[in-house]
Amino acid sequence: MWIGWIEFDILLGDVHSLKEKRSVVRPLLAELKRRFDVSVAEVGDHEQHRRTQLGAGLVAADRAHVVEVLTAVERFVAARPELELLSTRQRELRSDD
Repeated sequence: MWIGWIEFDILLGDVHSLKEKRSVVRPLLAELKRRFDVSVAEVGDHEQHRRTQLGAGLVAADRAHVVEVLTAVERFVAARPELELLSTRQRELRSDD
């Protein structure tokens, strides 16, 4: 069994409040769940209205599938015009490591 996750450090565009931030982050999380069947959450920078940290994770039978899905998730997030992807961090682990 393989476990993989990716973390994003994101700068949001024209956002001036936490309410506006939620209106950008919630649909993004929902679309990631729907499109890629991954678990996702906002994992940091909760009180900053122009920054957020998001995480996505999945479990699969083989490493190739984990890498393929996480790479697709990263491309999808990076292509969003309403945000700037500052950095990503990705990791895959085998369950017996």
